[in-house]
Amino acid sequence: MFSEFVSFLQSGGVFMYPIMMVFAFGSAIAFERYLYLTSVKRNNQKLLKKITPLLNQGNYQDVYKITENSKVAICMMLSLGIRRQQESARREDVEMAMEEVMMETIPRLEKRTHYIAMFANIATLLGLLGTITGLIKAFTAVAQVDPSLKAEILSSSISVAMNTTAFGLGVAIPLIIIFSMLQSKTTEIVDSFEMATVKFSNLITQNK
Repeated sequence: MFSEFVSFLQSGGVFMYPIMMVFAFGSAIAFERYLYLTSVKRNNQKLLKKITPLLNQGNYQDVYKITENSKVAICMMLSLGIRRQQESARREDVEMAMEEVMMETIPRLEKRTHYIAMFANIATLLGLLGTITGLIKAFTAVAQVDPSLKAEILSSSISVAMNTTAFGLGVAIPLIIIFSMLQSKTTEIVDSFEMATVKFSNLITQNK
């Protein structure tokens, strides 16, 4: 299997190696983003499970003690929301304070994810470029050989050139799938922030 893959890479020409590098960079970013988003989601769920009963009881002081020194995004939101609630009883002020933290957090969630889609496009384009370059060389080569050998050489050269496109697409498709999964995961976390903001604002309104 490995020897076949190496043979495939060698037969595809020089463009196979940049495509492989693109896949390596895209995979590294995807892996790092997956770990980060999974950690954020797990920490948010863990903290919400802990403080939701306290919020339902209107015990904001205990919630504030838990959240004030935490670096977890949901805690920072609630901590600022509680502080603002003590300064101003208006629901709008509390929501704006929590949304401020959310707006600061969202760029960190989306950081580097867009590069995965970019690498997928680059892989596709490199594959096409490699194929076109291979075809140019093939047609140039057959122009100088015996007519009886042209068909055989041309078909062999085209087959080799098409390997680059196949490899480019083989890299691009998984990267696009991974990008969509990470986007979905990010959206889910952002939605949980928005839900926490609404729930907290509703609880403050109910406990006035």
